[in-house]
Amino acid sequence: MVTLPATAGSIAPAADTVPANPWCGPLVRRLPKVTMAQCQNSALKASGKVSIKGFPLLVREVPARIKNAEHPDQPPIKVLLIGGIHGDERTASSIVLLWLEALNKPVAGEFEWRIAPLVNPDGLLAAKSTRVNANGVDLNRNFPTPNWLQEAPLYWKKRTGSDPRRFPGKAPISEPESRWVFDEIEHFQPDVVISVHAPFGVLDFDGLSTTPPSRFGRLMIDRVGVYPGSLGNYSGVHKNIPVVTIELPNSLVMPADAEVARIWQDMLNWVQHNVKSQTPVSSHISASASESAKTAEQAGQDVAVQVSTAVSETVPSVSTPESALVLVPAQSIAPALTAPPALAAPVNEGSVSKTIKEPA
Repeated sequence: MVTLPATAGSIAPAADTVPANPWCGPLVRRLPKVTMAQCQNSALKASGKVSIKGFPLLVREVPARIKNAEHPDQPPIKVLLIGGIHGDERTASSIVLLWLEALNKPVAGEFEWRIAPLVNPDGLLAAKSTRVNANGVDLNRNFPTPNWLQEAPLYWKKRTGSDPRRFPGKAPISEPESRWVFDEIEHFQPDVVISVHAPFGVLDFDGLSTTPPSRFGRLMIDRVGVYPGSLGNYSGVHKNIPVVTIELPNSLVMPADAEVARIWQDMLNWVQHNVKSQTPVSSHISASASESAKTAEQAGQDVAVQVSTAVSETVPSVSTPESALVLVPAQSIAPALTAPPALAAPVNEGSVSKTIKEPA
């Protein structure tokens, strides 16, 4: 079982050993059970994209470190793990950030990860944390599902009573935060998306060709349908990239440490046994060969430098500038796909009530 170290109250490392991440101060003040040391040592990086208010959208990219013992020639499974798409679901960001400490454990090392613990930083850091972003848009109703322009506004008005907490925006992926998730799916091409929410205490699943999980820890599967513009609808139904939605039981109070570890381990086991890599083997081999060629080329350069050093008394030092981050321009939205999905059954939605039966 995975043991997640360090709970609130841990002593941070000395200042000269901790990388200076200026975003950790405001985050730690809002995220339950996350210490300054854990945030500083999380290896999260600014993605190059920012929220409406300019807060960096943070990400950690982790390559696979271990080959699958049963299928060593298969490409690693790609997992996109996100939290905090709703800013008032604080535990959703906390648990993802804490799980970063367990990535070097068995099973997790077999996967290639793209992890974003906090998709909606403006919502989290508002004077009173909000579900919506700084533009008042519910990011989980802003993804480009087919017929979005007709279905999303209609659903919002008729089914939610124009609930401001569920406003889908004026156009799909109109927000920088939802656009960033959309681009990550396009570029990373995950084999599974895991999105953490709160506070309904269930598992939800959207997908066409993958066996859904039955439980993670104490959370049991309870499929609740799809909504126009939701990530599960967009990725799970229309792109056929399965989406598991983890709904923690409380948005402000973290589960016990043992339950945090159980959810993590059950999630890993489910991915390992039920998700298949969609990366073509030929592409994986080509990428590995390319990496090997780079390594061999660098080794040859090192040998050449050593020989040159032995012959010449002095060898001019050569410094290679660090490569700049190249941002790929956002691709245009693909045309609407096939027929729209069936909408979820009507729900009795109040304006801010947490008792609404509409997870995510």
